[in-house]
Amino acid sequence: MSNDYGIEGKVAIVTGAGRGMGREVARKLVDLGANVAINDVSLEDAKSSIEDISNSGNNEMFAIDGDITNKNDVDNLILKTSEKFGGIDILVNNAGVLRPTKVIDIEEEEWDWVVNVNLKGTYLCSRAVLPSMISRGWGRIVNFSSTAGKNISTVGGAHYTAAKAGILGFTRHLAKEAAQFGITVNSVCPGLIATEMVLSTINEAQIKSYESSFPISRMGQPYEVADLVAFLASNKASYITGASLDINGGDLMI
Repeated sequence: MSNDYGIEGKVAIVTGAGRGMGREVARKLVDLGANVAINDVSLEDAKSSIEDISNSGNNEMFAIDGDITNKNDVDNLILKTSEKFGGIDILVNNAGVLRPTKVIDIEEEEWDWVVNVNLKGTYLCSRAVLPSMISRGWGRIVNFSSTAGKNISTVGGAHYTAAKAGILGFTRHLAKEAAQFGITVNSVCPGLIATEMVLSTINEAQIKSYESSFPISRMGQPYEVADLVAFLASNKASYITGASLDINGGDLMI
């Protein structure tokens, strides 16, 4: 598949790709010719994504489970991907969780879980891919933050807001460190996107209320986020690093 994204033949890891935005990101990268490791904490969900994604090219996909908050699992993800494809060019830190719990009701265990999956997982995976990207002199890391990271969460709790804000800071810092090696690091900040995770958290009345308040009066779709991620992972975005790109229908304009 020939295209001007420069992604054809690249090796990508997408975390949390068993459903939702992660699955759509994997689909887009496969469409653009990348070889993609589809990671999820559930191997069944990761395999389901492979079954759902059609691929008519010569590039490959493989499913691999692993908990991104666990260093051993992350190291295994990097090792297996490198063994299969020869290295890593693109990392999409998509995996995330949220709970709508109010601060007064958040137990320490829930706080740690939400922060670890969203923020610690981003750190562990990014750190683990750097040696491969440095050796190749090229790399793209795309982190999933949220409008919550710039304001407050629409549907998640304070732990989600804090973690997503942390990802923005981590993105800027790593971008400065990694630029000398030909690696760019950026984040995407989705607003209200129609994923299973979001739709299981809010009801129909809330959806209509939120949509009516947006300048573009609808929820975003996962494929729209995937298009933005693919741009940041491509040669088209070679002069963009340390940035956080909003995709929220105008809900937050800063």
